[in-house]
Amino acid sequence: MRCPFCRHDDTQVIDSREAEDGAAIRRRRKCPSCDKRFTTYERVELTMPAVVKKDGSRAEYDRAKVRASMQLAIRKRPVSAEAMDAAIARIEYKLLAGAEREVMSQRVGELVMRELKRLDKIAYIRFASVYRSFEDIAEFRDVLEEIDSTDIKPKRKPVA
Repeated sequence: MRCPFCRHDDTQVIDSREAEDGAAIRRRRKCPSCDKRFTTYERVELTMPAVVKKDGSRAEYDRAKVRASMQLAIRKRPVSAEAMDAAIARIEYKLLAGAEREVMSQRVGELVMRELKRLDKIAYIRFASVYRSFEDIAEFRDVLEEIDSTDIKPKRKPVA
């Protein structure tokens, strides 16, 4: 590792430890030439699959686009930033686990809808109404009934 201060070619590792919940390694380094210390982080670099759009064009996977569309859906809803970050991480894990070089944009949209359904039903409906381009109220009603059927809770018995 080159020293950022004097550009010396070789530096010594003084300390290494896990950082970011095991997602990175933090290394404290010292330059033998100028005696300055600095920190580096080592992370795994994974290549996300390219996204194939409806028109056949290809684009790089863009985490910011996924985040922006999810933020629009959860706007003014009680969903924490941590919960949304975890949902995006699950989406990316599923995309990486598929080990495909390309993924259809519809697949990304379905993964986003699945995560939004887990996070907040209203956010899910908001996203689905735009993503599925509802043409009439019947399609909207179908989604609402789908949510109701999967969300049925047993009734409590009255306490005697």
